[in-house]
Amino acid sequence: MAKLFEPFTLKDLTLKNRIMMSPMCQYSVWDEDGKPNEWHYVHYISRAVGGTALIMIEMTDVDPNGRITVRDLGLWSDDQIPAFRRIIDQVHQYGAKIGIQIAHAGRKTESPSLQPVAPSAIAFSDRYRVPQALSIDEIHRLVDNFGLAAKRAVKAGVDTIELHGAHGYLIHQFMSPLSNHRSDVYGEPTRFGVEVIESVKSHMPQGMPLIMRLSATEYVDGGYDFPSLEKMAEVYRDHGVDMFDVSSGGNAPVVPKMYPGYQVSYAATLREHLNVPVIAVGMLETPELAEFVLEQQQADVIAIARGMLRNPYWANTAAQVLGGTIQVPPEYDRAFPKDFVQRAHE
Repeated sequence: MAKLFEPFTLKDLTLKNRIMMSPMCQYSVWDEDGKPNEWHYVHYISRAVGGTALIMIEMTDVDPNGRITVRDLGLWSDDQIPAFRRIIDQVHQYGAKIGIQIAHAGRKTESPSLQPVAPSAIAFSDRYRVPQALSIDEIHRLVDNFGLAAKRAVKAGVDTIELHGAHGYLIHQFMSPLSNHRSDVYGEPTRFGVEVIESVKSHMPQGMPLIMRLSATEYVDGGYDFPSLEKMAEVYRDHGVDMFDVSSGGNAPVVPKMYPGYQVSYAATLREHLNVPVIAVGMLETPELAEFVLEQQQADVIAIARGMLRNPYWANTAAQVLGGTIQVPPEYDRAFPKDFVQRAHE
């Protein structure tokens, strides 16, 4: 069997294969209330039908003021739980597991009606407003908000939770010398992230794994490099993160040179040095490349982003290429060789 189609287990979470749908913002909450709608229902469930083992719901904000735009998802209110549960329950019907990425945009808030906040009053770029520096009390409130969002996610039925500590959003902002010039205790780059981890873990079942997305490097002078990130990731691991989702960049207005597998070496090194499972992401949409990364023990799970936007059935397409197990509802049997088809519940 191809490595991509071997099961993967972490604590109480078992995935039927090693393919994850990467969290990707849809900016499609038309009522601006944070609740997923019919677009999100079709978007996520179609990938579960297509054979993906782990669906990661896009960046979901823990505070209404923490959205990138007013059309982002949110879990700051109990009223939002039923709309998420509807999607989560249906994803489970197709043999997939589902998580949710919780976050706060911080200084990268864009909508004029929302107030950007950050560790320090430093704008992301000339296109962005100068954020309000958070007070100690405001930081404590946001830490609590992360925990309450996790509590709501658990009530909605998720199998795992991912903290967004990458791409220049609030946790990442505290980690970086580009955006954190504080002289108090929150000037220490991991202090905020550790408190968020502890808050979130206090509302999660003991057997539910906590994933954290990190940016491996910031690509600019004055930002942190990968060795610095390794030290921060070690702190996060020691405070309860079970798995890292390794990306890069996002806290400075610079676009790195991107090519298939350009972030894999960071994931592989973190995996080896910290003895922790990792998710690799970044243009890994060729099935043969995804398989190679796993065979070389550079990652434990492969996250597919734009490739899965183009093809909701990426997992089953990869199974055809690599000879893995295809899992489809009976309505789709005629499209696949019968010898390779397996029911999701089997």
